[in-house]
Amino acid sequence: MKIAALQMVSTPDVDRNLAAAGRLIAQAADAGADLVALPEYFCLMGRRDTDKLALAEAPGEGPIQRFLQQAAREHALVLIGGTLPMKTPDPARVRNTCCVYGPDGALVARYDKLHLFRYDNGRERYDEGAVLEAGDAPVAATLPMPGGQSLRAGLSVCYDLRFPELYRAMSFAPGAGPCDLLSVPAAFTYPTGQAHWELLLRARAVENQCYVIAPAQGGTHENGRRTWGHSMVVDPWGEVLALQPEGEGVVMAEMDMDRLAAVRQQLPALSHRRL
Repeated sequence: MKIAALQMVSTPDVDRNLAAAGRLIAQAADAGADLVALPEYFCLMGRRDTDKLALAEAPGEGPIQRFLQQAAREHALVLIGGTLPMKTPDPARVRNTCCVYGPDGALVARYDKLHLFRYDNGRERYDEGAVLEAGDAPVAATLPMPGGQSLRAGLSVCYDLRFPELYRAMSFAPGAGPCDLLSVPAAFTYPTGQAHWELLLRARAVENQCYVIAPAQGGTHENGRRTWGHSMVVDPWGEVLALQPEGEGVVMAEMDMDRLAAVRQQLPALSHRRL
């Protein structure tokens, strides 16, 4: 099956961002994608962190969720909807939420980002917790792929990538098998992305013996921020199958379930764990 990571350079204008996302989803669908993933904050890269508060949606309501639902249904594919701001009881905070839709447009899974990024080097400070409320549980879901297939996908967002125990929790949940795919929509900063992005993505693929899809923000945004980009798809052996360094685009690769099974059979590390 074909999977596509969409790279964007989102703006402070939601309508422009949805139009760009719609164009890229259609491009991926025309190229045969069965699953498409959008980046973190695909719908808004505001001028201030608090800008997202005014756009927060209630679960199942709002133009951003309707857009994702309609796009999945129109193109009959699985759509991992990057992230959007979801309302909480506290009007000063939202959740950074990833919604996944099936080919019929139905909501398959929701994940709220667990780990909130904080940075302080003595000169610059940034704290996502100022406007975000952390999620409270890992989420892995069985995705109904076109053609009657299914795959088990673990959901994560950006800073989550630095916490390998999250992915272990998803791959070894009671009563469930390991994940076939890990999704990491992101808006990595340029310095941290340059240092760690590919390294961490390939490590998560190798240690969990699964595919990783990593759609990212990639370029200089209208708010002055520069994101690292380098959206990619990584296979279970840690090989980067497709990559785009910067700028808007579609990063597509084949997800080969026979390859996945072969890696796990030849080097059965998942069954060798001793804790």
